[in-house]
Amino acid sequence: MELLETVEFETGTEPRAAVIWMHGLGADGHDFAPIVPELALPAALSIRFVFPHAPMRPVTINRGWVMRAWYDVYDDGGERREDVTGVRDSQASITRLLERERTRGIAAGRIVLAGFSQGGAMALHTGLRHGERVAGIMALSCFLPQPATVAVEASPANRDVPIFMAHGTDDAVIPLARARESRDALTRIGYAVEWHEYRMAHAVSPEEIRDLRAWLARALT
Repeated sequence: MELLETVEFETGTEPRAAVIWMHGLGADGHDFAPIVPELALPAALSIRFVFPHAPMRPVTINRGWVMRAWYDVYDDGGERREDVTGVRDSQASITRLLERERTRGIAAGRIVLAGFSQGGAMALHTGLRHGERVAGIMALSCFLPQPATVAVEASPANRDVPIFMAHGTDDAVIPLARARESRDALTRIGYAVEWHEYRMAHAVSPEEIRDLRAWLARALT
């Protein structure tokens, strides 16, 4: 399996931490790159931000059009469902990015997995199952894929991993109720989730960026 192409930014020399940030359906690794200066993180943290490009694939709910997607999405009686094989394949690809950071001198415990929408779903899915403790999981405007398998497949190493979940109250793409169900599914099996809701649609707000700044500083300090 080839390593995913990425867009990278470093906030200082000789990075001592990393954030691997997955984009949403139809976007690419450039989508969230502008958020790095907006976060205004302390230069002393010296973080490498890695924004991978998802593979190109046909997406059923979008009439089979080929676009960047972490997995296919289809309609199941009016509700969107994720393609399990695609989720597993993307998990393997993201894990390879985690392993590459180790070869560049950054251990798993200094890496945050982050993502928006589909990318947030992949951050949750991959981080909870990763065999080494990661610094945190940041899941924005998304949901927990394959919730029934988490309790069995979750890695003991990440049972106490910090999780930041945030969602817009006016999100018409992924309903707030589904995100809350994901939060509740995680808390029922013992995960501590820092939950935030913002008056916004399927987007990122200035208030959310402020809260992300504080959470990332805690996770990587």
